[in-house]
Amino acid sequence: MREKLIRNAYESLLAMTAVLLCWGTVLWLEGAAGLHTDVLVLAVALTLTLFSTQRTAPPRRRLAALVLLPATAAGAQLLGRLIMHHYALGAAVYTAGISLCIWIRRYGPAASKAGTLLTLPFVALLVVPGPALPSEAESGLVSWFWSAVVGVLACLSVWLVQGLGDRYGPWRPEPERVAPRRASRLRPRPSTRMALQMAAGVAAAFVCGRLFFDGHWPWAVLTAYVAASGNRGRTDVLRKGIERFAGAAVGTLLATGVAAVGVTGHAAVAVMFAVLAVALWLRPLNYGYWAAGMTTALSLLLGYFGQDAVSLLPTRLAAIALGAGLSVAAAWWLLPVQRRRPQELAPRRGRESEDTAGRPL
Repeated sequence: MREKLIRNAYESLLAMTAVLLCWGTVLWLEGAAGLHTDVLVLAVALTLTLFSTQRTAPPRRRLAALVLLPATAAGAQLLGRLIMHHYALGAAVYTAGISLCIWIRRYGPAASKAGTLLTLPFVALLVVPGPALPSEAESGLVSWFWSAVVGVLACLSVWLVQGLGDRYGPWRPEPERVAPRRASRLRPRPSTRMALQMAAGVAAAFVCGRLFFDGHWPWAVLTAYVAASGNRGRTDVLRKGIERFAGAAVGTLLATGVAAVGVTGHAAVAVMFAVLAVALWLRPLNYGYWAAGMTTALSLLLGYFGQDAVSLLPTRLAAIALGAGLSVAAAWWLLPVQRRRPQELAPRRGRESEDTAGRPL
C-alpha cells in the first residue's frame, strides 16, 4: 500500500504539472486575446481528464487525440450555446452524442478509445459554467475557435509532461493491458444496452435537473453520466452512485470550512489546485475521494465567479442524489448488463466479442 501511495503521488504530480502548464499558457492567452475566464476552466478540465487517457497511448492514438479533441471541444462549445437558447434541442443533441460515444465500442478497442476521448469535451461542458449562465453572458464566453486552441494546448501540455516524466522520472508507466475480447451472449449487445441506459439516465437528468434546479441542472447531468460510465453491472452503478454522493457530502463539509476561513481570490485558486492534487492522489483507492475533491474544487470555483458556494451546496447535494438515482434506475431496469459467469469467459468462435469495461471520468 505504501508503494502504491508513492506511485499515485508521482502520477498526480505529473498530472497537476500538465494542468498548471496548460493553465498558465491559457492564462497568458486570456490576457493577450481578451478572453473570458471560463477559458481557464476549460483548460483545466480538458487537461485533467486527458492525462489518464494518454498515459500509455501509442503515437498513432496521440495523433488521433490531437485531431479529435480540439474538434470535439469546438463542437461542445457550440452545443453549449444551443443549450442556452434551445434547452430541449440542446439536451437531445447532448444525450445522443454522449450515448453514441458508448455505442461505438462495438467496433473494437480503437473505437472504444476514440469514444472515451470524444466524451472529454462533453464532460468539460458540464464543468465549465457556460451552459448554466444567463443568455446575456453569452458574449463573454470562449468561442468555438478558442475552444479548439485550448484542446490543442491541453494535448501538447500532457505530452510534454508525460514525455519528460518518462525520460527523467523514477518510474515508467506500466504497459497498457488489453484484455482479450470475449463473445457476449447478451442481445442487444452490451454496448447497445449501456448506450441506451446512458441515454435514459442523462435525458431524465436534463428534464428533472431543469425542472427542480433551474440553472444548476449540470450537477444532476454530470452525476448521471459518471455513475453510468464504465458500467459493469447493476451493483457497479449503484456503488459509484453511492460513492459520488458520499464524496460530495464530505466535499460539502470541506467547502464550508474553507468558506468559513474566508479564502477568496487567488488564494482560493491555489487551494483549488491543492485539493485537486490530493484528490488525484487518492482517486485510485476509492472514487469517493475524487468526488469529495471535485465538490470542494467546484465550490471554490463558484465562489471565484461570485456565487455563494456555501448556500448552493445543499442544492448541489440534492442534484447529485437525483442524478445518481436516475442513473441507477436506468441500469437496474432498462436492459441491465450482467457480469459474466466464469464458464462464460471462454472465447467462442464465429461470434463478435465486445468489451463492456470503461473508465469513468
